Amino acid sequence: MISSLETVQRTLSADIAYTMSRMKVLERLPGNPVGISWRWIDDTAVALMSYLPAFSRVVGLRADHEHHIDPLVRWYREHDVKPTFELVPGHYEAGLGRELARHGFLQSGFHASLVASLPAPGPTTAAHIVEHVTTRSMMEDYLEAYVAGWRIPSEDQPVFKNNVRPWLDQPGWSLYVVRIDGTPAAAATLFMHDRVGYLADATTAPSFRGRGLQLALLRRRMADALQAHADMVFSGAAPFSTSHRNMERVGLRLQFMRALWTPDGG
Repeated sequence: MISSLETVQRTLSADIAYTMSRMKVLERLPGNPVGISWRWIDDTAVALMSYLPAFSRVVGLRADHEHHIDPLVRWYREHDVKPTFELVPGHYEAGLGRELARHGFLQSGFHASLVASLPAPGPTTAAHIVEHVTTRSMMEDYLEAYVAGWRIPSEDQPVFKNNVRPWLDQPGWSLYVVRIDGTPAAAATLFMHDRVGYLADATTAPSFRGRGLQLALLRRRMADALQAHADMVFSGAAPFSTSHRNMERVGLRLQFMRALWTPDGG
């Protein structure tokens, strides 16, 4: 597909909606122990806060948002949280970079965003059976694959699993698991938002990597997104990683490189 600023905004909106859906699950925990909070900058840009780094993001800043940076930096510092400001081509202007640099931030990394229109070209069959998680018992298998794939320490797994079980009932979410000889081996999520399918949060247990499980999960989620009337899908990955290459193999193409700005020295 031909990328455009409209495509960029639609994928950013789906990304924000998915992240906030995850955060609201955590916010409902008694006492809000991971410090979930957010501030809307306008209807397309938001600052997200948590003691968990993955949820401390500023997404959607544009050229007329320079004046928001100072109060946001102070807000994060008041809570001793180190955010990542995510800037994308088409929305970036040098004034944003200057203002972030003035507050001690530097451009420290990149994250690739890949997109495909639906139906996507290429084969849709897969060598592995991908199961749609629909029951509590299947959810336990999803969790087993998930904690193995993300290498969550065993002592943290009971609390983590308890916090994640509500994902099964989240609107717009579909969860998937792949088993190898009965063992939960890989897991992934499809999130639907305004006819955009977000291929999110995929992982494979280390002992099962290199066997095409992620390709199978990508193809199944793309097929289900099309069935749910999506006109495009997107995902993200570290540039040139195995995940990036798998996404290219099923027809996704680079949309943009997201520039990650973090506090200098941490």
